[in-house]
Amino acid sequence: MFDDVPIYIQEFLEYMSGIKNRSKSTIKEYYYDLRFAFKYLKLLDAGYKDSKINNELIEKTDISNLSLKFIENIVLEDLHKYLNFLSTTLIDKPTTRARKVAALKSFFNYMTHKRKLLDKNPAVELETPKLPKRLPKYLSLDESLSLLHSVDGEFEKRDLCILTLFLNCGLRLSELVNINLYHMRGDILTVIGKGDKERSIYLNDACQKAIKDYIAIRPKDIKDRDALFISKRGTRIGRRTVEVMVKKYIIAAGLDPKKYSPHKLRHTAATLMHKYGGVDIRALQQVLGHESISTTEIYTHVDDEQVKDALSKNPLNRKNI
Repeated sequence: MFDDVPIYIQEFLEYMSGIKNRSKSTIKEYYYDLRFAFKYLKLLDAGYKDSKINNELIEKTDISNLSLKFIENIVLEDLHKYLNFLSTTLIDKPTTRARKVAALKSFFNYMTHKRKLLDKNPAVELETPKLPKRLPKYLSLDESLSLLHSVDGEFEKRDLCILTLFLNCGLRLSELVNINLYHMRGDILTVIGKGDKERSIYLNDACQKAIKDYIAIRPKDIKDRDALFISKRGTRIGRRTVEVMVKKYIIAAGLDPKKYSPHKLRHTAATLMHKYGGVDIRALQQVLGHESISTTEIYTHVDDEQVKDALSKNPLNRKNI
């Protein structure tokens, strides 16, 4: 599927997959982002102004035979123009631009230091757009209970098990749908996280009961005998099926389906573990499978109740002052 990009990008993608062991979804993102960037850079080199460049023109642009000389001639100013195009013409969000910058920096670093085909890395001083710090959206304890109590219907045991694992273990959607029966040993669940990294998660009593209840009625005559969660077609449950299922119960619980998703349930698990369980940030990092602890720190936010409590305890909070 990568034959419409230069051989250098193809080799980079193979390196990221085979050597760096990046996931398939990450490789696809690199592919799409680099293809788009180099199509823009080719149009820029041809004299096109940003006002004339659009998605349709970029899609029609062929970069499969871009030469090494073309890549060698790219300078930091060209990359700045590309980022400006993303920001002002396409109105890409800072998070999207940051991802595209990461792809460019990885590619040019590979070309300069791994392949040694470039004398100078034009992206070495390319800055990542500043990202706004936003607190993660999550369900309160009462809302989480309402969500669990909303489960019913033909797939009640399966769906309750899925929601229980999301809310207790903080699983990613991809981790949940890829659980196999042999990944469970007693009270330990092994999940395959980002970059195909394995981690072990302790299954608490609620999770063990939900799994036991579901296994008891799990279909036996199925196509994928290893998969834990099975769709009504007898195959491994898909990501989209889980997303639709979560949305259905979010609505049934009287919550806003625009605010909550499977990933928000991961936020919820992390927040509840920290707030009510007093889980140490290092332990939380291990549970969630974060490579950097800075990623975990967003879950240690102070909620509105704690802020209100802190202000009420201010010694100046007295009516007779």
